[in-house]
Amino acid sequence: MFHTALSELRGLSATEGKAIDILMRFGPMTAGEFGEHSGLAPASVTGLMQRLESKGVARRVRHKDDRRKVLIELVGDQAASAAPYFADFMGGLAALLEGYSDEQLRTIADYSRRAARIQQEAAGRLTPSQ
Repeated sequence: MFHTALSELRGLSATEGKAIDILMRFGPMTAGEFGEHSGLAPASVTGLMQRLESKGVARRVRHKDDRRKVLIELVGDQAASAAPYFADFMGGLAALLEGYSDEQLRTIADYSRRAARIQQEAAGRLTPSQ
């Protein structure tokens, strides 16, 4: 809900906000690579990238080594522009974590890793093989 609200505040849809997150995490990539990371079909990736370009947050550029490839990259420092909105949220999380012992934090981290893996595996079973 936080990320959806933040996207709306910045004039973006939740999908556009997630696209920026993917590009921030993995860096510039081809539309095909973006589709693999996002699970979107090629036509959906094309439409999404056109919307991000029209909003000035992403652009398509030629790959420096292979001019046949087109990469999608972010424009400007998207992390810095969103950072002020995260201050309150991150401060609250930091205060929450201070209430746990190191052992409890290790248990929470272990649970989070394992739960994420289970979720990824379940998502993989829902995605048709390509």
